[in-house]
Amino acid sequence: MKVTKPVTIVIPVYNDVHALGKAVPRVIEIMSHVADKYELIIAEDASTDGSAELAAQFASEYSEVIHMHRDERLGRGSALSLAAMRAQGEIFCYFDVDMATDISHLEELLGLIDNGYYIATGSRLLPDSRIIRSSGREVKSRGYNFLVRLILKSRLSDHQCGFKAFRTSGLLELLKETTDTHWFWDTEILVRGQHKGLQIAEIPVTWTEGEGTTVRSGDIWKMGRAILRLWWQFHVS
Repeated sequence: MKVTKPVTIVIPVYNDVHALGKAVPRVIEIMSHVADKYELIIAEDASTDGSAELAAQFASEYSEVIHMHRDERLGRGSALSLAAMRAQGEIFCYFDVDMATDISHLEELLGLIDNGYYIATGSRLLPDSRIIRSSGREVKSRGYNFLVRLILKSRLSDHQCGFKAFRTSGLLELLKETTDTHWFWDTEILVRGQHKGLQIAEIPVTWTEGEGTTVRSGDIWKMGRAILRLWWQFHVS
């Protein structure tokens, strides 16, 4: 059954020209079966590898595609926030350009919002999830999510899976308080949504680690500080 509400799909892009070339035709193919009305925003953040030119080409070829370009790189979370403010759909959905999460889950994800949930998110850590990734990244992911649950009292299993959907109106309310502009944006949105008592669904997904994707030690420290900063905002400031 098709999604009844208009949908905004967002793909954040920074120097991912090859992945973008594969993603856009695939998304258009899937969405033609999933929703009657949708737009696809390519949130391209100051790319220098040809992604900007390819995004502009897609926007000229497909009426559903919108190229949102920025001359200065301001962060993935910032790009998603800006896309949400420009979104025309009642449902807002985004996923990573490498489509590490199997896009066959998209209909289920959007259907949950269409049927009343405020937030729906993919999880790589539920019992029925099927993932392919290095053992090192697996340990780091589980450790990070454990800390989010412990310190921020989240009830979700996976906060950083780049495969999420929202009621657009609910997301815009959350963005009024959201401060992160990069990778922690995903976690902050989910935790703030839980603090407000929003109905959140988490679904198991099939996920394959993309080539060249890494989690650096510096990123881990930044995410750890972000967890503590959000805890401070909730409990002290």
